Amino acid sequence: MHQPIRWHEWGEEAFAAAQRENKPMLLDIGAVWCHWCHVMDRESYDDPEIAAIVNQHFIAVKVDRDERPDIDSRYQVAVQAVSGQGGWPLTAFLTPDGKPFYGGTYFPPSDGYGRPSFRRVLLSIANAYAEKHGEVMDQAKMLESAIAQAESFAGKDGRVSEGVIAAIQTSALRMFDPQHGGFGQAPKFPHPSALDLLVERYARRSKPPLLAQKDAREMAHPAAAFLKGVNVAQTEEASDSRVQVVL
Repeated sequence: MHQPIRWHEWGEEAFAAAQRENKPMLLDIGAVWCHWCHVMDRESYDDPEIAAIVNQHFIAVKVDRDERPDIDSRYQVAVQAVSGQGGWPLTAFLTPDGKPFYGGTYFPPSDGYGRPSFRRVLLSIANAYAEKHGEVMDQAKMLESAIAQAESFAGKDGRVSEGVIAAIQTSALRMFDPQHGGFGQAPKFPHPSALDLLVERYARRSKPPLLAQKDAREMAHPAAAFLKGVNVAQTEEASDSRVQVVL
């Protein structure tokens, strides 16, 4: 990524920078398959003037929805409470300790589509954080309550039954493409959480193998070798495969 914005990964370093500099955080959540994410990247985040505003007034954090669905689900609730809609790209504004106080989805580079321009949103948020800090914090508290209620309703700490996990595994293996790699039909996209589940399930079960092979040709496929743990060298190509598990 060669955008002029100083993006941070989600983590302690980003939060520490926001607290040290007393800046609100700009959280962008998207995915490789998201059309409007690429549009907003091109229209706004690649724009040097927009980048200058972001770098001056915010600590910017970019998150991949497929890699961190837990972060996405939490802030989707907040943005839906503010704007009445969610989706991707998810554009959220957070206090330095990560509490959301405003957000939306796609913002155009200029006023249009019934939406304010991203430039106007950025400047308004920066001004509100500096001049109306008390109101911002009140809004953050309200949204935290909405998130807590949603997480409580969803049973955030509940255990997933073995039957559900087995059903996900069965669905994934049925869709495995031994000829071209990945799962399902094109277009195929990365789905790290599903792959993590399959690898963990295989690691827990040395017998029988997770992926049943029908012939030697399938055995030689890099994705199959990856799950079988046959040869590390054969798995290098597998890391480039685009995969999708439809649940």
